[in-house]
Amino acid sequence: MKKSAFVLVLAAALLTGCGFHLRNALNLPANLGPVRVLAADPYSALAENLADGLKRAGAQAAPVDATEGVATLQVISEQWADTPISHDQFGRAQEFTLRYAVTFSMRRADDSVVVPQQAVELGRDYLAPAVDSIGKASERELLVRELRRDMAAAILRRVDAASKPSAAAQ
Repeated sequence: MKKSAFVLVLAAALLTGCGFHLRNALNLPANLGPVRVLAADPYSALAENLADGLKRAGAQAAPVDATEGVATLQVISEQWADTPISHDQFGRAQEFTLRYAVTFSMRRADDSVVVPQQAVELGRDYLAPAVDSIGKASERELLVRELRRDMAAAILRRVDAASKPSAAAQ
């Protein structure tokens, strides 16, 4: 009993000493108002992930067709690319890098810029042996879902960072 308590205290002390802390919740600007997410593709899974993330952060959802009095997070473009990074002795690609690039911007209802247009790019490497075509497709699909989730989180972190007052303003 004493040994397990000691290990627990030691682990807590080490975590505190290394600087580990939980990420704070997403904070949206107070004067943002209702938010709509626009994407070039009306069925974009990324746009749905962003809308869900904004809703969890306390943003009021606005209809996509609303134009006045609504802040807009616009996904300008989404691009996917598979690049082979290694080949077997027969010249067939064995390993790929899956890249996902998104360009976005965010504006308040009064058309002032919250987040200027910028791009975020994420990538993951995966193996795709030529003899295992079923596994190749399922691994890639899993990576696509993970990259979309990570991209939504990255975009929302940028919105959060842009909404915080800068050190110069304080």
